[in-house]
Amino acid sequence: MKLDAFFNPKSIAIIGASREPWKVGHRILKNLIDGGFKGALYPINPNAEEILGFKCYGSVKDVPGSVDLAVIAVPAKIVPSILEDCGIKGVKGVVVISAGFGETGREGKMLEQEILNICRRYGIRMQGPNCLGIICVQSHVNASFAPTMPLPGSIAFISQSGALGSAILNWAIMNEIGFSKFISLGNEADLNAADFIEALGEDEDTKVIGLYIEGVKEGERFIEVAKKVTRRKPVIAIKAGTTSVGVRAVSSHTGSLAGSDVAFSAAFKKAGIIRVNTLEDLFNLVLAFGSQPTLKGKRILIVTNGGGPGILAADACEKAGLDLPLLEYELIEELRRNMPPHASLSNPLDILGDADESRYKIALEAGLKSSNIDGILVILTPQAVTPYDKIAEVVAEVGKLSSKPIITSFMGFEETSTAIRTLKKGRIPNYAFPEQAAQALKSMYEYNLILRSRDEEQIPCEDIDAEEIRNIIEYVKSEGRSTLTIDESMRIAEAAKIPMPRAAVAGSREEAGRLADEIGYPVAMKIVSPDILHKTDIGGVLLGVKSRSEAEESYDILVRRARSAMPEARITGVLLQKMAPAGKEVIVGSVRDPQFGPLLMFGLGGIYVDFLKDVSYRLCPLTRAEAAKMIEETKAYILLRGVRGEPPSDIDSVIDVMLRTSQVMMQFKDISEMEINPLFVYESGEGCLGVDVRIVIKV
Repeated sequence: MKLDAFFNPKSIAIIGASREPWKVGHRILKNLIDGGFKGALYPINPNAEEILGFKCYGSVKDVPGSVDLAVIAVPAKIVPSILEDCGIKGVKGVVVISAGFGETGREGKMLEQEILNICRRYGIRMQGPNCLGIICVQSHVNASFAPTMPLPGSIAFISQSGALGSAILNWAIMNEIGFSKFISLGNEADLNAADFIEALGEDEDTKVIGLYIEGVKEGERFIEVAKKVTRRKPVIAIKAGTTSVGVRAVSSHTGSLAGSDVAFSAAFKKAGIIRVNTLEDLFNLVLAFGSQPTLKGKRILIVTNGGGPGILAADACEKAGLDLPLLEYELIEELRRNMPPHASLSNPLDILGDADESRYKIALEAGLKSSNIDGILVILTPQAVTPYDKIAEVVAEVGKLSSKPIITSFMGFEETSTAIRTLKKGRIPNYAFPEQAAQALKSMYEYNLILRSRDEEQIPCEDIDAEEIRNIIEYVKSEGRSTLTIDESMRIAEAAKIPMPRAAVAGSREEAGRLADEIGYPVAMKIVSPDILHKTDIGGVLLGVKSRSEAEESYDILVRRARSAMPEARITGVLLQKMAPAGKEVIVGSVRDPQFGPLLMFGLGGIYVDFLKDVSYRLCPLTRAEAAKMIEETKAYILLRGVRGEPPSDIDSVIDVMLRTSQVMMQFKDISEMEINPLFVYESGEGCLGVDVRIVIKV
């Protein structure tokens, strides 16, 4: 999707163009003129003959030539008739600046649906409504009411907030940062974030995409599109509204620990989007990605004229997972011949406080020659004898010819200083502190891992009994229930070939005794009720039952406790389950996110999951590599690997359970939650056992 009507229009109609300078329609026309748009401009205003020297037309239908793009800034109630005219005229794209639609309530939503229907009927693509507009710098299109045109550059920015977008444009201008495109999404009635990400992925003027996002439409398509684009260029996103709860089903641990922020983090990981938490981080990264070559490894050379800042930078790099290797012997010897005797030729490479531009150049060239170095962090602290401006010129000069990223931390300098302006002109990103620079390098390295990764083929588990699972779900739905009983949940797990202990349900104390004999002692006994979700909370679980008489007595105890704690609960029996041998306790669960679909969780299990919250998430469908990475992200991984001489646990069997849970959630859309907790994991080669299963469906 190229969206040429928006990015490279040959003609633009400004519908609602005004003679009054303070009105939006006037500002948009003036911005297009001031921005140097080379195509045809058609102001549309039935009450004016000309505006800013351009002939006015009463309707877009009266325009003599074709119209690629129409920018609409009129009251919301007349937008439908305007769009009808655009459709008749054959307009390809519209930017609806006007507010008063879905953001205002029920009537506004109805009006928004009406204009969407008109656009679809005529094949018009629409940006907005309720947006700031669009800016395409290289094609001189400033179809917005932003205060001014940004400088040309390779950064594209997409914003779901017009106000924030305007602030970002001002920031870019003040800091002399160039943009390729700026897109204000507005209500996203038609074109949404995924559409513009896809188009920018094909845009030759754009090297990096920045994204301010509050929510997404068509979550699965968003991931699919972004995953393709991030293989070509980085997408860096900041998500607002991180404290709102997007997953409302909280009857399971998985549901209670998940929220919209967790889902978005998982979505960004799956799509290869780099997530940041602050606008400062966003700016820092788009600068690095927009101006520097790809960082092909994590080996960094620190060049500094101060020992303290060099140590801080080294600490920051190590915390960020970056390496600080030594230069090759030959390069060290070359440096020794050209540096003062007291210079430290390790890494950080401390070229001393009196370093001039020639010393910096020698150090930089050594880093570029080295096969041990992937990127360079240049630190400069202001000393009385430091020729800042000349050093900045040298860094910018070397950077132009470098195939390795070079970033700087010129500490204590004003943004308006000659040195910083020289770095900006040379497209060298500068950070006020070394820690920020280290984080930028870390993100650049992580993006290189995304570029190097290959999509793993998802191999389905062919032995899952889909018919059995479907029959159980249909039976539960026929009873109008959403929560499956423990035995129904276990049957689904068994149909998915998730290993479970031998179990059966008793409907009487006598049957409990007989089944206990058949299963073999010791047994665990659990109350079975569709109305009791957390059995341990009411004393509905008894462990280590060792005889027939004890099983019969335990049956009576469990039924009595359940009726006392929850008199209205339906009790269908007691589950008897072969006691599983103790193992490492983990949890595997999944909850269906309303925007992105099934979200799978792994972590430490048992009764402590809610308190320790040692969990990781990914969106389904899950690959084996993603499952392994999830496990590695938790403290549970340390236990599973074996500590203090313990043998390693069977991690492969856990991965298999995660993949099977993922497949069940993907295949059966009626399941809203599925959780196996605890899952006992045994020594390597001995597998695992799911001791308890909870499943909830939507009815």
